[in-house]
Amino acid sequence: MINFNGELLFKENLKLTSENRGFKYGDGIFETIKVSNNKVIFWEEHYFRLMASMRMLRMRIPIAFTLEFLEKEILKTILIQDNASNFRVRLNVFRKDGGLYTPKTNKIDYLIDVAPTEYTTKDKYHIDVYKDFYNYSGLLSTIKTNNRMLNTIASIFAEENDLDNCILVNERKGVVEVTNGNIFIVKGTVIKTPALEEGCIKGIIRMKVIEMLKKHKEYTVEETSISPFEVQKADEVFITNAIIGIQPVTKYKKKTFKTNIGSKMNNSLKILQIAGN
Repeated sequence: MINFNGELLFKENLKLTSENRGFKYGDGIFETIKVSNNKVIFWEEHYFRLMASMRMLRMRIPIAFTLEFLEKEILKTILIQDNASNFRVRLNVFRKDGGLYTPKTNKIDYLIDVAPTEYTTKDKYHIDVYKDFYNYSGLLSTIKTNNRMLNTIASIFAEENDLDNCILVNERKGVVEVTNGNIFIVKGTVIKTPALEEGCIKGIIRMKVIEMLKKHKEYTVEETSISPFEVQKADEVFITNAIIGIQPVTKYKKKTFKTNIGSKMNNSLKILQIAGN
């Protein structure tokens, strides 16, 4: 079952009209959230990112949309699902029906869709660069909007070429992210990740990893521009997202990588998730 504006429905009973703005214009945003043993992982960070995104897109935030209210709605939706411990939650917010490019209203609807899932990393993980289209730099690209066409076609490209993922690049040919998360590269004691100005999603796990790395004085963390050539020259590469956590990359083109730091950071992240936000 799903949660539409607080009402629990069977999926087949959800009725979205042909005027739905998320469908017609991609006029919506979403959060992908991990829930484990009825605990919403890093919920406060997800919530404040959602609020910031709604404000940037001129959506009217309902008075009821408090941290506690939305967490309750998520857990309410999970409690009626099949027995499982781990869930992937998609919280989608979109403007109400009506209008052309200019909406009739800035009021919103919300939809919570949950699915049982297992959070496992792969022992072998092969990536390459997707070059056909760009992920343009700028603050709008840092928001998780419903417009995921680039991620979709890059994922199809990865599947067609027996890859696990693809690196997306911006109009300056700089590394932005991968199709489903942020990317970090390790060279010696320097760990780099694309700056937000490069167009990457303002990832929750990205932020947590940066915070953890800054506590290790042996590492230097840089949010900067990265070229695909730097990825090939790296000692290690790992990607991050809210569901998997940290996935070490083992191969990029013909280059193979170590996975020591990525695996170490993933263990630290799991401890952080268990201990609390």
